[in-house]
Formats: sequence, structure tokens, C-alpha cells
Amino acid sequence: MKRPGPLLTLLAGLLLGVFLLSLNATKGTKSTSAETRKESPTPTVSPTTATPSASPSPSPSRTPVPDASYAGRTDDDSSAVALTLRDGKAIAYFCDGRNKESWLKGDVTDDGTMKLTGKDGSVLNGTLREGERIRGTVDIDGGHYAFTADRAKKPSGLYRATATVRGAKVDGGWIVLTGGRQVGILNRDGTPSPAPMIDPETGAVTVDGQQLTARPALP
Repeated sequence: MKRPGPLLTLLAGLLLGVFLLSLNATKGTKSTSAETRKESPTPTVSPTTATPSASPSPSPSRTPVPDASYAGRTDDDSSAVALTLRDGKAIAYFCDGRNKESWLKGDVTDDGTMKLTGKDGSVLNGTLREGERIRGTVDIDGGHYAFTADRAKKPSGLYRATATVRGAKVDGGWIVLTGGRQVGILNRDGTPSPAPMIDPETGAVTVDGQQLTARPALP
């Protein structure tokens, strides 16, 4: 028999080489794919942060009605009106300086409105405006009077004195207006007459020869 020639030997070697190369390529691809999968990071899901609900804003607080005194004239200039406000309450005095007067009391609401009443049935309706003046009306003895009372600075304001003089019960009311003008009535056992002048700085006043002290009227 003839031995295989060199050509066959060479061909067999080439086929073996191609097989080995194919086998190595396949293993390399699988290894690379596995390594790629191993190195790929697992995506993380960030937790959802809940947005806190906004807390309700507090309701605005109202500015308290200031403690102060007010004094002024009626629109027809026939009478004077003075008021003193303190701790949400008010006292007022209406006076024509001759024989018509009334003391009135009541509450002041947070918005500055007020309805004051007197024992004689008189009524004062007023509104405090920006803390500087009171605009309102007084109904007394069948009359209706509109007025404006501006914020008073001492010694302006409302004063009162009560005492017993020579056996008579004396009750006096004074309104000291801006500029020093005074309007007041003095009652002796219920009989009204124009009041004598007081010293606004001290409140001193002489009634039938006896010295009294008129003091700021408070609610």
C-alpha cells in the first residue's frame, strides 16, 4: 500500500487547527457574556419621598380696640360728646352745657362699633375709625344728633365729680375739648345748670364754696 502523502498530512493538521480555534472562540464569548452580566449593576429604585402637606395658616388676629378718650361736637354745633374706651367697654357723655345731658355705657366690638345706652333711654351708635376718631349719632329726648369725636390728648377728655355739698347731692360732668373749651352741666338734687369751670390740669372745681375734684370718667 502507498503511505498517505504529505498533502493529506497537511490537510489534517489544518482541520485540527480550525477546530481548536472555533472551540476557543466559543468559550471566550460565553465567558465574556457571563462576566458582562455579573458586572452589570442592578438598578436601584429610590424611595418616593412624601411631600408634607402644608399646615393651615393661622387666621389673622384683630387689632384690639385701643384704650383712649375722644371728644368733639355735634354736627349742628349745639352740643358736645365725649367718650372713654377701656378694655372693650365705653362710657359717653352728651351735654349741651345748659340743661340737656346723658351718661351712656356699653361694649365696644372688635371692629370698633358700639351701641351705648343711658338710664334715660338715650342711645349712642358709633364707629371707631382707624383709632383716631369716633363717628356716630345720639338719640335723646326725641332729638337726633350726629357727631364726630377726635382722639383727645390730656387735658382734653371726659371728667366727672360727685359729692354732697351743703346737704345736696351734686353730680357734675365736663367735656374738655381740644384748645381748652369746656362744656358741662352740674346737677344739684337732679336740677341741671351750667357747670363751673374746672382746672384741667388738676380737676379742681369750686361748687357752692366747697372745693371738689373732677376726675377722668372711666367705664
